[in-house]
Amino acid sequence: VQLQASGGGLVQAGGSLRLSCVASASMHSFNAVGWFRQAPGKQRELVATSTFGRGTDYGSSVKGRFTLSLDVAKNRWYLQMTSLKPEDTAVYYCYADQLLSGDLAPRHFWGQGTQVTVSS
Repeated sequence: VQLQASGGGLVQAGGSLRLSCVASASMHSFNAVGWFRQAPGKQRELVATSTFGRGTDYGSSVKGRFTLSLDVAKNRWYLQMTSLKPEDTAVYYCYADQLLSGDLAPRHFWGQGTQVTVSS
């Protein structure tokens, strides 16, 4: 499974961006999708995750500003980011978890990352 992330860029504080991730496999084979981010010198942190049948969770720092949406027919998911802050600057990675029949543990897939830079 390959994931391709896009949509990053440079934006001023208070602005918006929409990230997109497309998968090479059907989303029906996944049990969770979402986004993580990693800023320089920091650990990768959860931004948003959608676990199918359970709903969507957001990191506390983005709750109320970011929205994760899915387009299952196109095998895509999006991260709409609004009210961006300089501390949102990071490389954003999309991910997908796949648990197939017979698997003992889910398989994790990652996109290549897309840079988001928010200027003050």
